[in-house]
Amino acid sequence: MTPELFERGARIRREHEERAASSGGREASRGRVVGPRAPDFAHGVALYVDDVTVSFDGFKALDALSLAIDVGELRCIVGPNGAGKTTMMDVITGKTRPEAGRVHFGSNIDLLRLAESDIAQIGIGRKFQKPTVYERLTVFENLELALKADRSARASLFSRLSGEQLDRIGAMLVLVHLVRDAQRPAGLLSHGQKQWLEIGMLLMQDPALLLLDEPVAGMTDEETERTAELFLSLEGHHSLVVVEHDMHFIEQLTQGRRKVTVLHEGRVLAEGTLAEVQANEQVVEVYLGR
Repeated sequence: MTPELFERGARIRREHEERAASSGGREASRGRVVGPRAPDFAHGVALYVDDVTVSFDGFKALDALSLAIDVGELRCIVGPNGAGKTTMMDVITGKTRPEAGRVHFGSNIDLLRLAESDIAQIGIGRKFQKPTVYERLTVFENLELALKADRSARASLFSRLSGEQLDRIGAMLVLVHLVRDAQRPAGLLSHGQKQWLEIGMLLMQDPALLLLDEPVAGMTDEETERTAELFLSLEGHHSLVVVEHDMHFIEQLTQGRRKVTVLHEGRVLAEGTLAEVQANEQVVEVYLGR
């Protein structure tokens, strides 16, 4: 989720709320969900993707893809280039519309009826491979803006933080290993530190579901290890979907027991523990053996 999307989503949410208030609720009766709602996780599933198909000029990027992510689960998604990993996340976040299938957040929110900016406001955060932060602002100010995403950037910087908000930012600085860099401009951070900062900005929004696209690409070994520790600490508090090619990082995350999903040609090729998918002959042939 880019800084621009933070602001755009906040602006649209305010407009929706104002329209809903002035119309006495009639705005919500036009067939499209207006504004954010609370997802229902009573059934224990955070995300349902059911028979989703996406085609580009006759090429099926997703071919009846189905999977489910449990509440609080840390799921790793792997697969060769062109397997459909990015397209899957594009569909979940509203960037790409499928030609068939269903995508639900919890049991009650149909994501295919929401705009991209709405999805960013209901508890789904996306981390792209390249970190996107406000480079001229300090680390602290980036987290402050993310915390106050319901306001414009200018209004956020000139409003006073409460004690509770200061505590939240302080706790996030500790979590993402940036306490000593709190007053540094974000543009001076290393690549790995920028990745941590953007993850921290997403977490300030307290998303129920985090989509993380190759989060350790370009990181040092030490930064990769710390990132694994960070994600493991989030398990149970958030649902995480991690798309990654670094198999050592996947091994650090799964620890021999968490589920790994292998995509190929827009479908689920195999699913199970890392050892199970590594032993799968089809997986070895199309992905691990390459």
